[in-house]
Amino acid sequence: MRFSELMRGMRRQGELWRAEVSEDWQQGRSLFGGLQAALAARAMRDLLPPGLPLRSLQTAFLAPVPAGPVELRAQVLRTGKNVQQLEARIVSGEQTLCLAIGVYGAARASQVEVMPRQPPVAEGAQIALPHLPGITPPDMPRSMPAPFGLPYVPGLMPSFTQHFAARWLQGSLPLSGSAETRQVLELDLLDEDGAMLDETHVLALADYIPPIALNMLAAPVAGSSLTWMIELLRDRYDDLGASGWRVDAELIAAREGYTNQGLTLWGPGGVPVALSRQTMVVFG
Repeated sequence: MRFSELMRGMRRQGELWRAEVSEDWQQGRSLFGGLQAALAARAMRDLLPPGLPLRSLQTAFLAPVPAGPVELRAQVLRTGKNVQQLEARIVSGEQTLCLAIGVYGAARASQVEVMPRQPPVAEGAQIALPHLPGITPPDMPRSMPAPFGLPYVPGLMPSFTQHFAARWLQGSLPLSGSAETRQVLELDLLDEDGAMLDETHVLALADYIPPIALNMLAAPVAGSSLTWMIELLRDRYDDLGASGWRVDAELIAAREGYTNQGLTLWGPGGVPVALSRQTMVVFG
């Protein structure tokens, strides 16, 4: 099921929003976090006046969300002159599995305008590759020149990654035992041909990158996201295509199993689109 098809399939029934999500969107034993956030944003959008841009979304991943039927609840928390704040929850009965708070704001006149500029990527970068006993061929090189396209390998990679095409421009792959804390990826969302992008597509693209802490390990371990905050820098996305996005990510801190990761998301042509911070746990 392609991303746009999934979003279109959401239906409001009274106080609930319902979606049917196939198993190819799983990330371990839960749905891909970027999809959970997108479903929440899609539900909140139904309660808003047309054209009010999403400025910030804060998401807490509280419990695993299985594939299959997904139910959400959404409500308006506050309506001001220019800003509305809403809440959406993925629920299972009375239990909240995912909680999102969205801040939507109309444009205001201002003399202050500062936007990030996309930095160049160093030429000649080598991408560190994983070496897993019994899985990786013994003659496989330890690194490859950038760009390195990561193919989807069923059983070894999270299922949701088959909906993306990722090319590493700088950094290392998970389980490569690398000490690098910075990653640069070029990313495509493999969506329907001609799909018009909106904020939900941006959320999916922004959450693709694996925890950088996993790159520093040499054996598989469990990990998950706890919280995610993303700030969006544009009012519209339908003028951007689904290919040629770039993620610049950095592991800022890691201690006692908790990691803090930040990133900048760039649209095709180096357009600044979003800033993100995420708290994760890595069990190893």
